[in-house]
Parts: sequence; C-alpha cells; structure tokens
Amino acid sequence: MATVTAQAAAGTQTIEGFVSAALDEAKITPLHIKVIALIAAGYFFDVIDYIVQGSLFPDMIKSGFTSKEGAAAIVSATTLGMFIGTIAQGEFTDRFGRRFVYQFNLLVFGIFTILGAFAPSITVLVACRFIAGLGLGSEQPLCFAYAGEYSPKRIRGRVLAIIHFVGGACVWPIGTLFVLAFRDQIGWQGVWICFGAGALIVWVLRFTLPESPRYLSTHGRGEEALNVLGRLGIPRPTQPLSTDAASDTKSDPFGVVFRQFPVRVIAGMICFSAFFGVAIGLGAWLPSIMVDKGFTITKSLTYTLAMNFAVPCASICMMYTLDKYGRKITSILAFIGAGIMAVLFAHAATDIELLVAGFVMVFFIQVAGNAMQIFASEVFPTNARASGFGWAAGVGRLATSGIVPAILWVKNGWGLTTVFVCLAIVLVIAAVAVIFLGPEAKQKGLDEIAAPTG
Repeated sequence: MATVTAQAAAGTQTIEGFVSAALDEAKITPLHIKVIALIAAGYFFDVIDYIVQGSLFPDMIKSGFTSKEGAAAIVSATTLGMFIGTIAQGEFTDRFGRRFVYQFNLLVFGIFTILGAFAPSITVLVACRFIAGLGLGSEQPLCFAYAGEYSPKRIRGRVLAIIHFVGGACVWPIGTLFVLAFRDQIGWQGVWICFGAGALIVWVLRFTLPESPRYLSTHGRGEEALNVLGRLGIPRPTQPLSTDAASDTKSDPFGVVFRQFPVRVIAGMICFSAFFGVAIGLGAWLPSIMVDKGFTITKSLTYTLAMNFAVPCASICMMYTLDKYGRKITSILAFIGAGIMAVLFAHAATDIELLVAGFVMVFFIQVAGNAMQIFASEVFPTNARASGFGWAAGVGRLATSGIVPAILWVKNGWGLTTVFVCLAIVLVIAAVAVIFLGPEAKQKGLDEIAAPTG
C-alpha cells in the first residue's frame, strides 16, 4: 500500500489504477470474507442443480414421468438456457454492473426451479428448466469475475479455489448424498423445491453486497469505488487522482472481446465445451450407465457419491498449485490425465477398478476444468471481463446441450468404450487450447494481465 499511496501523492495514478493496485495489495478483511461467502453460497446452488439431475433421472424414468429421451431434453433445455443467460449476463454486467445482475439471476433460478417441481408434464418441466437455466447461466461467470476483482493478487488463485471448494466441489458429494438420503421421502420434486428455496434465501442475503470497486472506477463512479475501498480498510489517496478514457469507459464489451482478444475467447470456448460437455455429460449419465451395467439405482448412486468425493480433493489441490505452479500447467496436465483415465474407466472390469478409475478421472476433470475457468476469469479487462468469460462459457454450455444427448446416441450405436474414447480426445484438444487462453496469471494483478480500455 505504501507504493500505491506514494504514486497517488505524486499525481501519477488514474482512479482505476489506484483502485486496482489497492485491491491487488489489500489484506483480507471481514468484508472480503462476506463477499467470498455469499458468492460461494450462490455458486453452491448453481452447481448442485445440474449435478443432481442425473441422480434424479432414474426415479423420474422409473415412475413413468419421462423417458431417457425426455431426460436428455431436460438437460439440453437447461444448458440451452444457461448458454443464453451466460452470454446475456456478460453484456449487461460489463455495462450496468455486477451487483444487479448477480441478484437477478438467483431470483429467476429459484422461482423457476420450484415451479418446475410442480410441472404436470415433461413439456412444462422442460420449459421451466430452460428459464431456470437463464439464471443459472449468469451465476458462474459472475462468480469468478466478481470474486477475482476483490481478491489480492498474491492469493487470488487460492481465494477462487476456496470458492470452488465450497460452492463447486463439496456440493458434488453433498448433492449426491442428499438425493440418496431423501429421494424416497420427498421425491425428485422435493429435491428441486429444496434447491430453489435455498437459492432464494441466498438471493435475500446478497442485497448487502457492494458493487465491485474495479467496475465502479472504470465506469465514472470513482467516488463510490473509494467508498467501498474504505469499507475494506484501505485509506483514500492523499492527492486527487487523474482520469483517462478507461476511467469512464463507454466501450462495447462485445467489441473489446472479439476485436482485441479473439484468440483468448476462442480458446476459452474450446476449453469450456470440453469441460462442461464431459463433466455435465458424466454427471447426467453416470448413474444410468451403472444401472445399465447391472447395478441397482441405490448402488449406482452410492458409487457416484464415492467418485464425487474427488471434486473437493481437486479444489484442495488447486488451492496449492494455482499460486505455486500456475493456472496453465495445472490445467494442461490435468486435462491430459483426465483423457487417459477416461479410457481406463471404460475398461474397468471390477467394482474396485470402476471406483478407482472413476475417482481419479473425476479428480483430473475437475482440476483441469476449474483451473481453466479461474484462468479464463482473469485474462480479459475489467470493462469486458464478464463478457469474455461469458462468451467462452456460453458457447461451452451450448456445445453441452448437444454433447449430453450425443453421449446416449454414441453409447447406443457404438458402445460405452467408444463414448469414453471420444471424451478422451475432446479432453486432449482442450489441453492444447489452454496454451492459447492468455498469459499466465499466477500472482499478477488483473490489470497486468489485461488492462481496462476506453
């Protein structure tokens, strides 16, 4: 902070430069913890929704409410909604602020998740899942962009990994365990009601969150940004700060992304398509795949639960590797490892082999994909951060809406081994794409990676 104050006193810093440097060097405060906790809580309900869909399908199919094709339509409708929501939030968030959109998305998701639970037919449920997906799609890009903008640069990777641990990792075994424990008592409808209600509770609590100071300082609201810094215990500058075009940007986020960072966003699209396609595809079909192998529904869910304990292990790994070795090397090696384990999982001949191969495969998939998406949230400037991440993740969502039914199609036509060989190829392609996602972000300030533009 001494450097920041000295530069400000010399009159050499712009408002956004001061805010950026102050946040990069800040110490963790109670407000940091509050922001991180509420971001993680919202992310928890975002992730739990789509990971438990596959666990609900066997009962939905068994009850006669839907067929396997109908289950695929539910996943595709949700991911299509997430694609639109992900794309739209980026444009709105970078133009109008993080906080408003961050509130709106949970409201939409919570209401239509509950309404979907009362759907009288598969057609109505598919429609509700599409609208709920609009809210879901907004949550993830904002989660990492918003949290990253508050995080000190020396531990930003660790902070984002902690958010993933709480909201995106522990949720996997918790979600599966919840379904396993309560599906007989409350049914698949009750599960969705619980998740929708939880999202609405977080929605209420989020009204206390402040806007991102980085966003404020780059959109002509420097005084508000300094006020938020004050809540973080950061002293105001002793001299007036200068402004430039980036201090009140009127730029088009879409234009910034595709004119200035086309390689980064295309590489991100490839990476997200691979990660979401494999992770969501396996989440949707893994219980059914094991049922087809002869396991009971309860046993398949139990095995899925055991494999899902790999996800929090992946987050713990990232807390160390992201700031120690970097985002790129962590993601690349894990994508390759996931591809190898996918092939081994397909050839597992015993229960033990299935569990071990599945656990390690899920571990690598989660390390690879989440290290990559944390990386993707850092490689675009503040005035286009949510848009860049949103377009990359949105196309990944759209690709997933086709990948999920394609897994069933390939399995029925060519067998399970072919499915996992195809997934392995996709994962290796993603490993190559990470190379082009941007400069290594380890312990760098966000403006060092991509400075805001006018």
